[in-house]
Amino acid sequence: MFSLIQLESFVAVAEELHFGAAAARLNMTQPPLSRQIQLLERDLDAQLFERSSRKVELTAAGKVLLPSARRILDLCTKTSLDVRRVATGDAGSIVIGYTAIAGQAALPGILRKAGEQIAGVSLVLREAVSVDQLEALSRGAIDIGLLRPIVARPGVVTRPFMEDRLVVALPEGHDLATGNGVFLKQLDGLPLMMYSTAEARYFHDLVMRLYESAGVQANITQFASQAPALLAFVAAGLGVTLVPGSSMDFAPPGVSFEELRGPSGLADLNRADLHVAWSEATANPAVIRLLELILDDPQGAVGPVA
Repeated sequence: MFSLIQLESFVAVAEELHFGAAAARLNMTQPPLSRQIQLLERDLDAQLFERSSRKVELTAAGKVLLPSARRILDLCTKTSLDVRRVATGDAGSIVIGYTAIAGQAALPGILRKAGEQIAGVSLVLREAVSVDQLEALSRGAIDIGLLRPIVARPGVVTRPFMEDRLVVALPEGHDLATGNGVFLKQLDGLPLMMYSTAEARYFHDLVMRLYESAGVQANITQFASQAPALLAFVAAGLGVTLVPGSSMDFAPPGVSFEELRGPSGLADLNRADLHVAWSEATANPAVIRLLELILDDPQGAVGPVA
């Protein structure tokens, strides 16, 4: 059976893709690091890295192991913090999941509140798409999620947190980048950078509903799971996309934005709100306190809302 030091060594090498840099990060020399990787590969009976004199790359088996290894280490970190809190009387720990855009638009404000009001709480942050956050909440791997309202999940409570809408992202200098807004029909036939159905079903379905409402055919040419990746495609001039308005302040150079224009009913359809989610079974006082701060609920009335 593999050990935590083996997983820590593997994750360090997988993220650095350099044994020397990974060894420095772990405050160890390279030979024992290589030994830990060898032991892990022997225990799993699988090669995890392709090594050459010039580069290190993950094998297919390594790519499968990486997310699970991160989850195990996160859970171990959370468990260690919880046990230490019981032993020392510390205020507790909270694992927060967040999407890439939520990490820029919403997370800083939440961390600021936590720092001001519950400074003794240890926060563990984990970026993940909404569907993965729901799964992690169900397993108890995270305590609070900042996600899009994809589907109801038994045992998971959600509350609206931030109103948002989709806007059109265009390559800088595009003919439609006029500052006057864009009608969906004007996107007909343009290469569309689209959300993955597996990891970003909420946004994929929302974009498709918007296109269908205007009778526009979606000419999908690229897929990605997060808005920053889609914006990178747009900045490269490969097409257009629709992203949450909250992402406009964090876009790369080379991207212009236009509001979606259309009939009065468009505003009701074009909703991309951000929700806060947590397990209804949570008994962690630190989690409950942070939820009260996030939701401006000082009376302690945090309760189930589907």
